[in-house]
Amino acid sequence: MLERLDPAVAQCPQRLLDLGRAAVDRGAARATLTAITAAGGRAFTLRTELGRAGDAHALWSAFDEGVREFTDSPQVDVIVNNAGIALYASMSDVADASFDEVFAVNAKAPFFILQHGLDRLRDGGRVINISSGAARLATPMLVAYAMIKGALNALTRTLALELGPRDITVNSVEPGIVETDIAFFLSDPRMSELAASWSAFNRIGQPADIADVVAFLASPESRWITGQTIDATGGFLLGPAF
Repeated sequence: MLERLDPAVAQCPQRLLDLGRAAVDRGAARATLTAITAAGGRAFTLRTELGRAGDAHALWSAFDEGVREFTDSPQVDVIVNNAGIALYASMSDVADASFDEVFAVNAKAPFFILQHGLDRLRDGGRVINISSGAARLATPMLVAYAMIKGALNALTRTLALELGPRDITVNSVEPGIVETDIAFFLSDPRMSELAASWSAFNRIGQPADIADVVAFLASPESRWITGQTIDATGGFLLGPAF
C-alpha cells in the first residue's frame, strides 16, 4: 500500500509514543529514517513541542528548511495529525491545567497546523486526523479526552467541505485500544485480556492496524471518501457478543 504513495511528501506530527515512532526518541527517529531509506524513500525528522505558543509556526518553518534538501518546492501531499495525549479523569477531577494541555495538543495544534499548512498542501492532497473511538462512547473517565476528540471530528467535516473544490480529502480515523505507551494499563495481564475481549477479533489493536487504514486514506484509491470518521476499533463499538 505504501508503495502507491511514492513520491508523496507526508508531514506527520507526533507527540509521545502514540501511533507512530516517537519523535521524542532520537533512536526511534533514526530507525524510522533508516527503514524509509532502505525502502527507497527519502525522509527527515522534525522536533517540536506541540501544545505551546507558536508550535505550528515552528513546525512548518522547520519543514520548509528540511524539505529544501530534497526539492525547491516546499509542498506536501499528505498531512497526518497524529499527535495526542490522554487524560484519564472523571469530570469532577479534571483540573483546568490538565484540560488546557489536552486541548492544546489534541485540538488546537491540529487546527493551527492545518491553518499554516493548507497553502503548502497540493491540490488533490490528503488530510488525515487521528481521533479516537472514545469520541463515540459515554466513558466517564475519558470525558474531557472524548469531548476534545469530538472537536477534531467536527474540524474534519468542515474542512472536507471547504477543501473539496481542491480535490483534497479530509477524514478522521478512530482507533480503539492500541498497544502503545498511551495504553499503559495493558501492562496488567487482566486488563489486557479484558481489552482484547472488547474487540470482535478478541485481540488488542496494533499500530500497524491503524497505519494501514491511514495508508489507504492517503492513497489515490480513497479519492471518493471525504468528511468521514473511519471506525478502526476492531469492532469495539459493536457492543458485547451475547
